[in-house]
Amino acid sequence: MRLLSRCSSSSAACRRLERDLLRRAPLAAAALYCLVSAAQAQGQDAGAAAAAPATPASAPVAETPPPKAPASGAAAPAALQRVQISGSTAGDADTRERRESTAAKIIVGREEIERFGDSSVSDVLKRLPGVTTGGAPGRRGGPRMRGLGGGYTQMLINGEPIPAGFSLESLTPEQVERIEILRAPTAEYGARAVAGTINIVLREALQKRLNDLRFGTTVEAGYASPGISWTRNDKLGEGAGNAYNLSVSVFRRNRADPIDNRTTISRIDSGATTLEQHETGVDRDHRLGINLSSRLQWRLGDGDSLSLQPFLLLARSDGTGRRHLEQPIGSTAAPYSDAEIDSDNRLQVMRLNAQWQKRLAASSRLDLRLGGGGFDSDSGSRRQEFDAAGVARRRLDEDSSTRERSLSSLGKLSHELASEHSLVTGWDVELIRRSERRSSVQNGVALLTGFNNELDASSQRLALYIQDEWNPSKQWSAYAGLRWEQIATRSDGAADPVSQRSAVWTPLLQAVWKPNEKSRDQIRVALTRSYKSPTLRNLIARPSLSTRYPAPGGNEATSPDSIGNPQLRPELATGIDLAYEHYLSAGGLVSVNLFHRRISDLIRNVTSLQTVPWAQQPRWVSQPRNIGDAVTQGIELEAKARLNELRAGLPPVALRSNLSLFQSRVDGVPGPDNRLEEQPSATANLGADYRFRGMPLSVGGNLNWTPSYVVQQSDTQRRSASTKRSFEAFAIWAFNPGLSLRVGASDLLPLDYQTVSSVDTGSLRDSSENRSTTRTQWTLRLEMKL
Repeated sequence: MRLLSRCSSSSAACRRLERDLLRRAPLAAAALYCLVSAAQAQGQDAGAAAAAPATPASAPVAETPPPKAPASGAAAPAALQRVQISGSTAGDADTRERRESTAAKIIVGREEIERFGDSSVSDVLKRLPGVTTGGAPGRRGGPRMRGLGGGYTQMLINGEPIPAGFSLESLTPEQVERIEILRAPTAEYGARAVAGTINIVLREALQKRLNDLRFGTTVEAGYASPGISWTRNDKLGEGAGNAYNLSVSVFRRNRADPIDNRTTISRIDSGATTLEQHETGVDRDHRLGINLSSRLQWRLGDGDSLSLQPFLLLARSDGTGRRHLEQPIGSTAAPYSDAEIDSDNRLQVMRLNAQWQKRLAASSRLDLRLGGGGFDSDSGSRRQEFDAAGVARRRLDEDSSTRERSLSSLGKLSHELASEHSLVTGWDVELIRRSERRSSVQNGVALLTGFNNELDASSQRLALYIQDEWNPSKQWSAYAGLRWEQIATRSDGAADPVSQRSAVWTPLLQAVWKPNEKSRDQIRVALTRSYKSPTLRNLIARPSLSTRYPAPGGNEATSPDSIGNPQLRPELATGIDLAYEHYLSAGGLVSVNLFHRRISDLIRNVTSLQTVPWAQQPRWVSQPRNIGDAVTQGIELEAKARLNELRAGLPPVALRSNLSLFQSRVDGVPGPDNRLEEQPSATANLGADYRFRGMPLSVGGNLNWTPSYVVQQSDTQRRSASTKRSFEAFAIWAFNPGLSLRVGASDLLPLDYQTVSSVDTGSLRDSSENRSTTRTQWTLRLEMKL
């Protein structure tokens, strides 16, 4: 407000402020410009409304020319009336659904999903408000909301948890109908969403015919990754409303990742280095896969329907790696000089869901879903190490096999109690059975002989919920939900069998208020409780050994073994969200969202020196523990509009911007950097696209930015990550309505990514530095509508 008042009172001061803001924070300046322009547009709209009757502004108004004078003796023609033509785009419909929803959510439709021609859904997610990705740029780490990794973001496909073993990197945008981002949990989707929920809705069976074929390739550092996808929508038989959808994607991905790791041990008091190791090399990976999803839908009459949704993923990958280790400083010999690694993996994911919708009465409806699936994975690796003379020193053979089977049942009973008042009750049941077989052999001798290499585990989840959604008045919408969820986990075959049961009650309240029923402004508030449950891997007390420092000898703190903790408790979070939204006349919007979460029983991996049964001397071990409470909070800004919507006469360039600022604090860990793990202080996107008039050409680009951060993990552990920056652009030439060529590039301003982890061990500090090289990826794709 101070900035706005200065701009209105002094144009010179305003120009100085603009120059300072553009120089220091260009992304924030773009978001602020959209906010100010929207406020001005709102004021102009209000003035126009006072002077003349309001007309919809979503489309231009066409008027007929004045009538000609009638001939002598002819009857005067009737006065011609104004003809108004209205329409909306798919993006406008997504914005309207977001505006009308009582639950706070963002809808990303086909228009936004297709805009950049991404090869993976992960690439789409990284541009969405408040969403970041883990790992180095271009390597498609898991998506996370509000900067929180480690399972704080609930990931769903068609409203159900993502199948085990499935990676979003294998899901192409052509298979997705829309993406829903829920910033606050709901009773229906579940409360395992401390940061929020991302629900990916696959293509639906529509009566609209669609037959799209796309094939192309992505090239990075001389490695080509070709792919082809086909999407078909059509009628199913002769019945009215019977339809099917089929999406198939075949891909081959080839890439090489340089390895650059540096390990040092130094004295804390003097800084003198006692050990320095530098590992270099390259990992090459070749992956071939096929991904199929479908939906078959039958209309049964009287509003009833039945649908089947099969899903299949088959993939295999083969990798090779080379390592060279130099040790310029050290009192003992290096563990090896050179190493060769060969690996292979086979993956199979299958699932079939059935959905039956039945109208029980004029105001009641039953939605029943049954599903079952399986996940099979077989992998193996061979690591051969040599000394400086080329003599073989160690061979490590590791093989693993995982089988998982699951069954699920979801039911929802909806009642229309009155106009704009609905009550929903439902259940959610999931049964999972998992078996793992693992073998680790070093120089022909089996490791971890005191631990059973066969593991059988099961998980049972039962949830019951009720939610009430109603509109008390034209200005108010309210949502209240209550969900009870119980998770029981058992495992046999590990050193310490696991038998854990936890139950959580999660009350949820959300409301929307509009100053008046036709207002383009609204305020949202949500009071919620959510939780994060430990994973099976976190619970099982079966160790995984450091590959650089094998047992039975010792290891370093930066290369620890890892083990689970059967005593883990789930994390609980209470939170509040407060948002202001202003919707522009042609589908644009400006929103400001504040959030606060208080987390108890925070889970964090702690590295310590332990006496272990698998070694003759103490070894450094990383183990998850409940360490106490934490707080996270932040502000999320979002603005999107066309330039000519903000000011008449400007070109119709579509602008999109978002800026999120995060802050967190872990109680019991010394500051000043006692943040939640892997949470940066901010993330931002600034994008634009434009379709040339008179030319079949569209262009666009986006800049994604995440600043560097430092996290104090415990009294002795610390981790830092460098700035991430990704600039991408695309151009589409449409030869005709059914044929177009797309050229795209990502990471056009490549910036290497670096992480550093350190552990203080008495008077010494162990540090490990990893540097990842970022390279530009080029994409060429032909898109056909058959």
